[in-house]
Amino acid sequence: MTRANGNHRTRRSNALSKPLRQIWRKLRPSLPPSPTDAPFPESELGPLVRQDWDKWNAARTRAKKGPRVLIATGIGGHPPSTVMEAFLAAALTLRGANVEFFLCDKQLPACLMCNFMSFESPEQLAIQGPQAKICNWCYPRGRAMYAPFDLPIRTFGEFLTDAMRARAQDIAAQVPLAEIQKYKFEGLEIGAHAFASAVRFFVKSDFWAELTAEPILRRYLEAALLSAFATRALLRATKYEVAVFHHGIYVSQGIFGEVARQEQVRVVNWGPAYRKHSFLFSHHRSHHFTLLQEPSSVWENLKWTPEMDKDLMEYVSSRWTGQNDWLGVSPIHQPTDTALGQEIGIDFSKPTIGLLTNVLWDAQLFYEGNAYRDMRDWVFDTIEFFSKRPDLQLLIRVHPAEVRGTLVSREQIIPAIYTRFPQLPKNIVIVPPESSVDTYRAMMQCDSVIIYGTKTGMELATLGIPILVAGEAWVRDKGITLDAHTRDEYLELLERLPLRERLGEKTVERARKYAYHFFFRKMIPVYRVQPAPGEWKSYRFDLDRLEDLRAADEIGLDVICDGILNGREFIYPAENLRARAPVGIGI
Repeated sequence: MTRANGNHRTRRSNALSKPLRQIWRKLRPSLPPSPTDAPFPESELGPLVRQDWDKWNAARTRAKKGPRVLIATGIGGHPPSTVMEAFLAAALTLRGANVEFFLCDKQLPACLMCNFMSFESPEQLAIQGPQAKICNWCYPRGRAMYAPFDLPIRTFGEFLTDAMRARAQDIAAQVPLAEIQKYKFEGLEIGAHAFASAVRFFVKSDFWAELTAEPILRRYLEAALLSAFATRALLRATKYEVAVFHHGIYVSQGIFGEVARQEQVRVVNWGPAYRKHSFLFSHHRSHHFTLLQEPSSVWENLKWTPEMDKDLMEYVSSRWTGQNDWLGVSPIHQPTDTALGQEIGIDFSKPTIGLLTNVLWDAQLFYEGNAYRDMRDWVFDTIEFFSKRPDLQLLIRVHPAEVRGTLVSREQIIPAIYTRFPQLPKNIVIVPPESSVDTYRAMMQCDSVIIYGTKTGMELATLGIPILVAGEAWVRDKGITLDAHTRDEYLELLERLPLRERLGEKTVERARKYAYHFFFRKMIPVYRVQPAPGEWKSYRFDLDRLEDLRAADEIGLDVICDGILNGREFIYPAENLRARAPVGIGI
């Protein structure tokens, strides 16, 4: 990512400028919160709890002697988190866990609920904070979601003292701006999560030109410190065996993980997976990291069968349309291969290399990178190389999520390319993010494909396409792809292109084993969690009574709860359960 350097570093090397400090100290805290009588939706499980209150109360009473589990949602106004974590709380309680929740009660000067589209202008967050815009409905919504369970709800405000607040504000004002990203507080990676949160807010990896860059970044630094102080105080006051929370990055979830690991509390992170009804759970850190570190031994010795191959390839084919996934980012059309080349403006009969980008600002900013510091430099180097190789065509497919993601990127790769290369040679063709061209079909026509971090590389490898990896993709270092660990190594690998022969049979089988492991074993299905398209809560539950949460056929939920309570690996034994999926739902 672009960091403050050169003139930026000189201009920003001091702490918060005097005018901005005056705004920050005199106008914060923001407008006093006004009371609200608006009703907030409770968990969909609420009626089932009341319906079977005696059974629930008995389970809750028994669970008080069980292992302590902290569900650290943090942000009550984020429905995908609160809805699913209410579901987890009920399932864990019925299995004997002593569950408590942890919520921010309007304490932070910035948080994950803040993004560029949440405010009339960035200045509103910079000056007023989220209290005037978000906090009055965020915290009450979280409390309402969890209230029916009658389980303890711990809050930031219980543990933050005036001295802690003053200390956080002073540190946030005094750390030199150029040092914030690397700032550590007592061994905690506070600055990294604050910086990442600011990137997410601006939806730009390089946000230094924004007029409100400094005050908003400092708000996130203060929020990270407050989150750390509150979490540390809670974990020292109450001994939990495990803390469970969504994602595991940004403020405050990333801070929960930093503190819990330091306090020797086991961490479980989760997030929705790609397949409908499925979720990714990981120990210690977010799956963004753990999937990179997972040993190949957990999947490479799978006994590969024709049935597993059929299941995988049917799902991979469905990825082209997203019909079996929670969410797709791009409508596609499928012209004939000849027409596709004509539409794109490329002759696939000539040696062609595909290149798939990621969204510049997204989760890649948490990775140290391999051959390149960031994706932008990688794209520029690749274009430089192909500019000198007129015998090769380069087809750049820009990620559709730049314009169709949940947060529309305010920083796109095409303008960056044309700023650096005002005139591209004829052998380099770009498919823009808004194009409805089928990415998979286009890449299938290429001799080989270069990726930075996209998961599409894994799917293309199952189809025999040679893949060259330059960044932190989950498929790298699995004995499937060509992996560059330095810039020089990447440029050397480019010299080997085009790789016109498809991958060999053994490599394809290896790629399919890993893809099966990723899509069917790591993505844990919970069939009673149904998509709720267009609804604020994101999920709905197919339950008639609370006891359904312990149903014998809901093996995925057992795997999840066993992993949380006993530390076992979050791996769903899909290879043994092909016939166990509900009718009408593919495994």
